[in-house]
Amino acid sequence: DSVGKLFAAIAAAKTPDFDRFIFALGIRHIGETSARVIARHYGTLQALRDAGLAIASGDPAAVEELSAIDGIGDSLVSSLAEFFAEPHNVTTLSELIDLGVQPKALPAVAQESPVSGKTVVFTGTLEKMTRAEAKARAEMLGAKVAGSISAKTDIVVAGPGAGSKRKKAEELGVEILDEAGWLALIGLV
Repeated sequence: DSVGKLFAAIAAAKTPDFDRFIFALGIRHIGETSARVIARHYGTLQALRDAGLAIASGDPAAVEELSAIDGIGDSLVSSLAEFFAEPHNVTTLSELIDLGVQPKALPAVAQESPVSGKTVVFTGTLEKMTRAEAKARAEMLGAKVAGSISAKTDIVVAGPGAGSKRKKAEELGVEILDEAGWLALIGLV
């Protein structure tokens, strides 16, 4: 019935994915990727709020902890400090916590996988999964997913329609896999 669906929707809204919750806060310089990095590091909304308050107050240990995370730069640290220095933002987050909003922690990242620590770029069309699913799977396996190819790229997964990125990978001598090769590498075939 519609009342049951409404209550189910309300319950689901109280447990969003933590990275999406952080991204939805609209903090300057925090995109989807950095939101995921922050969500993995802090784990809970309470831990993020506490760290944010410490960062906003200038606590050197809290600032250093955030700055030490791979992929987090000075502008992001400043943006987080500004966000948590605004009392309205802290009050709103505290009220959400009091209302029972508990974003879901992201699954742990595999420490040992064939792609952990490697930089992967997806290009072209993927047929077995969406690009978002492929990126999420790669990140769960400890890979860093990039949008462009450089000398630091380890693997390019090239589906049909891959163009200039595949060419650049060939020029740089980067390992190129098709989707089936990628799935076999990560153990999904």
